[in-house]
Amino acid sequence: MFIPSGFDMPDHEAKLQFIEQWSFAVLTSPDLQATHLPLLLVRDEGQCGVLYGHMARANPQWQSAQGQRVVAVFSGPHSYISPTWYAAGPAVPTWNYVAVHAYGVLECLEAAQTLDVVQRLTAHYEPALAANTTLLAPDYVAKLNRAIVGFRIELDSLQGQAKLGQQRSAADQAGVFAALQQSAELDSQALAAYMQAHQLGMGQ
Repeated sequence: MFIPSGFDMPDHEAKLQFIEQWSFAVLTSPDLQATHLPLLLVRDEGQCGVLYGHMARANPQWQSAQGQRVVAVFSGPHSYISPTWYAAGPAVPTWNYVAVHAYGVLECLEAAQTLDVVQRLTAHYEPALAANTTLLAPDYVAKLNRAIVGFRIELDSLQGQAKLGQQRSAADQAGVFAALQQSAELDSQALAAYMQAHQLGMGQ
């Protein structure tokens, strides 16, 4: 990822927290296949943590990605930024965003391990659902499990970027933050909430 000076997310913990919060990723392999899917981070495994997930067995990516170094792109809040929000010009439109790229080698899992990944993902996103044997009948789950392939990615590098207009003047930053807060667009509001929570790009 190209990260201009001042936009880097240097703190390792911040990048891990970002992955956990914005866990729906785009997984890209060296042959340029890409799959959109949720990934579960296990912090205390490997050098930088391990990502777990699964994809459809019919998806050819799991075969080509096996044993290869891949990148999972986690995208957070983002929004169009109008130059009319700045205190002074000249200026051009831009797009502000936050993202983390996670790199590592993908290893496919056996059926029992894949089922464990599915159960852990379910428990993470909807804990009460794991005990619902009406919806998740064992025979039904076992049948679906045969149609997917689980995998783990042992991470070796994390890159994070928070492009939030930090290079602008305090007045410009304050104008952007105010406009995002007042916007009717949910993406813009989410970006303003992120800026406020992390005290970035607010002109303070």
